Amino acid sequence: MSTENRTAVTPKSGLRQAPGGYLSGFGNEFATEAVPGALPVGQNSPQRASFGLYAEQLSGTAFTVARRESRRSWLYRLRPTASHPPFTAQPQGLLGGAASEGPVTPNRLRWSPQPQPGAPTDFVEGLTTFAGNGDDASGSGIAIHLYAANRSMQDKVFFDSDGELLIVPQAGRLTLVTEFGVLELAPGDVGVVPRGVRFRAELPSGAVAGYVCENRGAYFRLPDLGPIGSNGLANARDFLTPVAAFEDVERPTQVVQKFQGRLWSTTLDHSPLDVVAWHGNLAPYKYDLARFNTIGTVSYDHPDPSIFTVLTSPSEVPGVANCDFVIFPPRWMVAENTFRPPWFHRNVMSEFMGLVHGVYDAKAGGFAPGGASLHNCMSGHGPDKASYEQAVKVDLKPHKIQDTLAFMFESRWVIRPTRHALESPTLQHDYDGCWNGFEKARLP
Repeated sequence: MSTENRTAVTPKSGLRQAPGGYLSGFGNEFATEAVPGALPVGQNSPQRASFGLYAEQLSGTAFTVARRESRRSWLYRLRPTASHPPFTAQPQGLLGGAASEGPVTPNRLRWSPQPQPGAPTDFVEGLTTFAGNGDDASGSGIAIHLYAANRSMQDKVFFDSDGELLIVPQAGRLTLVTEFGVLELAPGDVGVVPRGVRFRAELPSGAVAGYVCENRGAYFRLPDLGPIGSNGLANARDFLTPVAAFEDVERPTQVVQKFQGRLWSTTLDHSPLDVVAWHGNLAPYKYDLARFNTIGTVSYDHPDPSIFTVLTSPSEVPGVANCDFVIFPPRWMVAENTFRPPWFHRNVMSEFMGLVHGVYDAKAGGFAPGGASLHNCMSGHGPDKASYEQAVKVDLKPHKIQDTLAFMFESRWVIRPTRHALESPTLQHDYDGCWNGFEKARLP
């Protein structure tokens, strides 16, 4: 077990935590305990666990998958999660909003940043579903949510039974207090919370905003490197998983879960974030996108944008992803005799894009931090006219794109916007206009 303490964890009242900050590595078998002696030795479920703790296995995959695919962890907690009153349906808000009616539009769509809520709103209350594909019942596809919140969750935790959550902060810091420990996220980080893991989102610096990809398919993993070789893109050692931390709090706590697209809740007389120790390879993790090792050309043209894949959720078709998480970070552009911005293209995959900060190099305006765009299967897109004209005239010296971070959720299935997204006042109805004015090529 390796430990890292690159990011200090904010002390919490009533939170007992193991030494160190984070465990380093992706998909590792970790073992961590907040109280020495809490982890059993040599077996997972002894007749009586240490200190009277309850042993519980959390399985993220079926028991009989190949060992290399198995994701599970053993948790040793103050109380079993089986002890709770029935869940009852609760108001949805804009989470899991109704899909748009009728055929999916083939039109390219773009949204301005979403406004901050006026009333006190926590992370769960501030989730708005914008688009998705597949469905909760079959465990396929993705759902894409935006979040905006201005208060911490208090005596309340959330878990998602439908998929794992990839969280991309755009503004403000998030502290995720989970069953496994504490994740601190800031813009430039991403965090992943596995399916079923309970957590509370706290706002240590005030209002927050960002994006969430709810992945119902195969769990996210590092992409294969192929001809790139053994190094490059995201390095496994830069992924950080929290050390064990738990709360021994006895006061009413609301537990909200998303199950088959609906929100349900029950109330306990204690905090369920009471895992004293755990071991296994299924746990929340975070990654600093600044550590991504960008690969690019040093001759001419440039590789496909798949070269920027951080995480991938594969499908049953080799090489065709249920979802790829792709970033466009700061990087050097050195290609000779080359149109350097993203070229005009049509793609069999569908692309939902967001901007964390800065300016995207293929759009001169209209695509702002906190905004989003959707280009579905075979919808032609590329640089706007201003970006194109600058790119074909610029003196091609080595140039570094700086102070920018854009990303993309890319999926094999068409992404359907929700009714709310199509009716939102932030939808830019003039988006198509950014491609107006291109002159016809003149042949000899």
